[in-house]
Amino acid sequence: MSYDFTIIVPVYNEEDNLIRVEQALLDYTKIATRKTKILFVNDGSKDTSQDLIESICNRQTDFNYICFKENRGLSAAIKAGFDYVDTPLVGYIDSDLQTAPEDFNLLLEHIDTYDLVTGVRANRKDSFVKNMSSTIANGIRRAFTHDGMDDTGCPLKVIKTDYAKRIPMFKGLHRFLPAMILLQEGKIIQVPVQHFPRIAGTAKFGLWNRLLGPLMDCFAYLWMKKKYINYTVAKKG
Repeated sequence: MSYDFTIIVPVYNEEDNLIRVEQALLDYTKIATRKTKILFVNDGSKDTSQDLIESICNRQTDFNYICFKENRGLSAAIKAGFDYVDTPLVGYIDSDLQTAPEDFNLLLEHIDTYDLVTGVRANRKDSFVKNMSSTIANGIRRAFTHDGMDDTGCPLKVIKTDYAKRIPMFKGLHRFLPAMILLQEGKIIQVPVQHFPRIAGTAKFGLWNRLLGPLMDCFAYLWMKKKYINYTVAKKG
């Protein structure tokens, strides 16, 4: 079966959410504007997530998975997804379902014109501390990258796969995906999407991950920008 779009679903200790994730993504595949399949990336979960993932993939033909030997972090899970994807388009969504799979269709409307389309969470349903720390972190990152994006932490994105595979990932770089597409001279746009409160499981990021960590990552990005190799082949034979 030929697919056009792969949705990566990073998973780390999300046993309480995975049945909901299965149903939400199954419903989305029925209304998706591109032929879609799902790739779970189990980031070394220590609960029953892997057993649930295997059960889901056994009963759903459009679902597949890879499982890490140990926990390596969100950026590593996304990078592994990019490595394994074989469709022209790739996206990802968090397994907490604070964003809605059906909003992928809003992003896909723009992917023929742009190389990355990212959601921006409208009316965020998070705590004051989480919202404020994210707002500050986004402002700092935007000052470093000049990517013009208001919410790079939004876990709903669509990218042309050839661009995604060229991103030299490092830990924390999932917040810099739009900037990394700009380094490839690609085009990016942000689109408002829905946001919902987490109703099961626990958040994997605290104040350090959202604020101080990303500040340090900005300096890593600046180093990478200075050293980044980009070229265009004029002829070959």
